[in-house]
Amino acid sequence: MTNAPVVPDLHPPAAKRGWYKRNEIAITPWLFLLPGILFFSAYVIIPIFQSFQVSLYRWDGLGDLSEQGQFIGLGNYRELATDRNFEISLWNNVRWLFLYLLAIPMGLAIALFLNQTVTGIRLYKSLFFFPFVISQVVVGLVFSWFYLPNDGLLAVMLSWIGIQGVNILGSPETATYGIIAAGLWPQTAYCMILYLTGLNAMDPEQIEAARLDGAKRWKMLWYIIIPQLKPATFIAFVVTIIGALRSFDLISIMTNGGPFGSTRVLSFYMFEKALAEFGFRMGYGAAIAVVLFLIMLVFISYFLWSMWKDERAAR
Repeated sequence: MTNAPVVPDLHPPAAKRGWYKRNEIAITPWLFLLPGILFFSAYVIIPIFQSFQVSLYRWDGLGDLSEQGQFIGLGNYRELATDRNFEISLWNNVRWLFLYLLAIPMGLAIALFLNQTVTGIRLYKSLFFFPFVISQVVVGLVFSWFYLPNDGLLAVMLSWIGIQGVNILGSPETATYGIIAAGLWPQTAYCMILYLTGLNAMDPEQIEAARLDGAKRWKMLWYIIIPQLKPATFIAFVVTIIGALRSFDLISIMTNGGPFGSTRVLSFYMFEKALAEFGFRMGYGAAIAVVLFLIMLVFISYFLWSMWKDERAAR
């Protein structure tokens, strides 16, 4: 009688396999994410906590914090409460925040216009896309020339209707609004790109069904198109709010915080206090950074919560 050959068990029971083999499907995605998580932790998460720590000290940034710094607790934050320049910077950030949100409806309007099949639409798309690809420094220089009180294009255009000598960047009442207008140019282009992507990904069957039901123009836009653009709107809100709160480069190029400090925002005031020539108050600058971070955190957390609630309700 011939014995049958012994066939090795190619699929041993789960108990006999190693821990990694039993959890391979769950672990593998985290292994791919691990490098990004480590970099994000090292360059974002850990510096955030370090900023909280530095804000509790009086420190000039030289030497070791524990040796050269003086622990003052919430002293920097108490000083912020009575700092007039901080108050001006905070209110300017509020102006940036609300006026910068105009980029979202303007971007949507331009995207709806460019989402047409007419002659020359590719040229129009390129012209509207152009502000997004140029540097903020270039945008600041272009608008600085545009606002020149005597030779700028704005002055020439206003002279056609009899208005002379308007100095947008030289007046504390108008300088902040002039810089915000400059920032809206590339930000509107960015929102336009987001909405164009969303329009191209829309479900054509819903649009056709709405047309058969008699939906036209504003009803089509409000009840059919805008609800399908919610993901793009969410990203546009988050990016626009972050851009408004961390505005720095345009202010540095166009006015350097002037005239008379009237165009400062929190990020620029933080730079002045912590790193400028007569600053070197790292603890005070870190306290301003913490306040700015908390403001951003409130807005972003709200939008994330709203998005999560909408998705949960849609299930």
